[in-house]
Amino acid sequence: MGSIMKQKTDISRRTFIAASIGTGLTMGYGSLLSGFSQAQAAQALANGALANGDVKKLFSPVVWFEINHHGKVLVNIAKAEMGQHVGTALARIVADELAADWADIEIKHVDTDPKWGYMVTGGSWSVFTTFQMLSQAGAAGRTILLSAGAKLLKSEPSACSINNGVVSNGSKSISFAEIVQGGDISRSFSEEELAALPVKAAADRQYIGKQTTALDIPAKTNGQAVYGIDAELPGMVYAHVLMPPTRYGSSVTSVNDANAKKVKGYQQTIKLDDPSNELQGWALVIADTFPAAIKAADAVDISWKAGPTANVNEADLINEGQRLAADYQAGTLFVDHGDAPKARASADKVIQSVYRTSTALHFALEPANALVEFKEGKCHIHSGNQWQSLILPTLSKALDMPESDIIIHQYYLGGGFGRRLWGDYMIPAALAAKRLNKPVKLVFQRPDDSRFDCVRSASVQQFDASLDAQNNLTGIEHGAAAGWPTLNLAPGFLGTGVDGKGKFDSFSISGADHWYNLENHRVRAINNDLAQRSFQPGFLRAVGPGWVGWGVESFMDELAQLKQQDPIDFRLAMLDAKGKNAGKAPESIGGAKRLAAVLEDVRKRSAWGKKMPADEGLGVAVAHGQERTMPTWTAVVAHVAVDPDTNAITVKKIWQSIDCGTVVHPDGALAQAEGATLWGISLALKESSSFENGEVSKTNLDTYTPLRMADVPDLDIKFMPSIDVPTGLGEPPLIAIAPAIGNAVFAATGRRVYNLPISL
Repeated sequence: MGSIMKQKTDISRRTFIAASIGTGLTMGYGSLLSGFSQAQAAQALANGALANGDVKKLFSPVVWFEINHHGKVLVNIAKAEMGQHVGTALARIVADELAADWADIEIKHVDTDPKWGYMVTGGSWSVFTTFQMLSQAGAAGRTILLSAGAKLLKSEPSACSINNGVVSNGSKSISFAEIVQGGDISRSFSEEELAALPVKAAADRQYIGKQTTALDIPAKTNGQAVYGIDAELPGMVYAHVLMPPTRYGSSVTSVNDANAKKVKGYQQTIKLDDPSNELQGWALVIADTFPAAIKAADAVDISWKAGPTANVNEADLINEGQRLAADYQAGTLFVDHGDAPKARASADKVIQSVYRTSTALHFALEPANALVEFKEGKCHIHSGNQWQSLILPTLSKALDMPESDIIIHQYYLGGGFGRRLWGDYMIPAALAAKRLNKPVKLVFQRPDDSRFDCVRSASVQQFDASLDAQNNLTGIEHGAAAGWPTLNLAPGFLGTGVDGKGKFDSFSISGADHWYNLENHRVRAINNDLAQRSFQPGFLRAVGPGWVGWGVESFMDELAQLKQQDPIDFRLAMLDAKGKNAGKAPESIGGAKRLAAVLEDVRKRSAWGKKMPADEGLGVAVAHGQERTMPTWTAVVAHVAVDPDTNAITVKKIWQSIDCGTVVHPDGALAQAEGATLWGISLALKESSSFENGEVSKTNLDTYTPLRMADVPDLDIKFMPSIDVPTGLGEPPLIAIAPAIGNAVFAATGRRVYNLPISL
């Protein structure tokens, strides 16, 4: 997916434009229309085009910042805030290069105006895809301010310095505020000029990599932060969902609301007709208040004709996955290095293992919600969302109106974790608001939120290792079957097989293209069509690598055992950084050597190889993050204890070493790593909601039981020092957790585990 995101973020025929707008300095990347010179564009900007909102003709802004006449710097954030402090990280990149005073920095999370460009927060892409862009923007701003400030000081720019929002020459100085008020700050840069700007060396950075308080924390702690669920509008009514028994193919056969009419505040029950076909067999109860909507919904007598997957159970999904993974002709080739089938045919021994994961839910603290109002020909949606650009076309189809007339107003997310990458929860509120011609607030109760979840699909992986007479590994074949999120939601993002045949969802197979040097390696990405027809597969934190890594790293431990080698030594021997695993600039400099380095580091810190007490063991696993084109190198050692009487598994400690390049916001990075690590433990030992009769069976916290506070182990997480390009961090620390725990269980008990969540 890295190459796809690169296409979305690369600057082509663009200039960086700065101009005085009213009483402020505005800066952004702009794409000039044919026939417009840089001077004309800058003049249009200076004449107020931007202030008047008329930017579509000249701009395709990505991320930009503004400095007002008080010297305050507003950084506009086109990424969703869901607890990861992304605004602080992005603002620090700008502030560092701009040489601003951090006390003057403010952030604003923006809506879906087209001027902000393609909007997505996921894949651990936010810092990685914007670091260079924001660095260059800050450097351009610094250049302008230094030049304008020097002129006001009657000095040469070379004689001046700029720091903490002030341009100085000896005892003379002038603030950003004074420069904006009286300086000449209109200037444009070509792409070539922008690339040539002097960006700070890592040693000269003032904010990047240094500790600070996240800018979103005060509002979250004093109650001022507004989440989607908090949004209110005058005259709004409340809606409660009446959901069908299957995601697809169900239809309403009858509705009797006689008893609901006895509920004070009840208005009506409406059946939804959704032209986008996302909602099939839905109805909404409308009431004056949320409690009335809940009570009336319980009183409505509604019947459905169930869709064709009403009898599908978890075992059916797993069995179909096993059938597909075992078929060497099934799927699309994702990796085809050497000749793995030939290696298998000539092998002295073939070791085969099957690894499975169960259906898992997102279970964000804030359930899905949306508030929608139609006003002056525009549809205004108030909700938290991670991938606004993905849902807008579907909303356009559902509402029969152009995307440009639909505005998603962004709010804080009380947990995203990939669920809010797909904004389908906005559709019912939008359809109701259009039909009723009044604002409609829809909040999913927890059981409905779970039933409507875009779950992490159950998965099956089959591995076939070919060995010669001396048990030397000669090849691995790997088939991975699951439901694919991208197949339905963003088919344009599907990749083409390495042989030019078929399509694959990289979100559901990344991680299988690992950095081990294998003579013969073949990977097939397989869509489980039964899963695809039964529910909407979703993007759960770490997505494919979260379950692909479970199979890859558990199987590597099996092979190490067969070879009677230390599991770390076995891995290091294959992390030689040769050939395609050498890495490349800028994102994977060093290649597999960096993965070997974090593995060596975690071995030392965990005292790997020490004698363990009875029924306790250490397990190891590595991962390269979300994608080869954006590798975050991680290595994990887990210490577990297994009760010999009850088989209960206790994780006592996790060591993790992480190389994500430059760490922009250390406190936020550690919080990300801790959260991902704990969720990795939760998925390894606790979380599953099997399908029964076409639906998830566990819909609330009385049955769906993620990790509890009492289960939290000691965490020892280290970031490797680096000045390399920053890569993703939101998801990579989760990936190696489950296999490290599974391998530790084997070390403690001698029993290999093949299923997630793990049970003995």
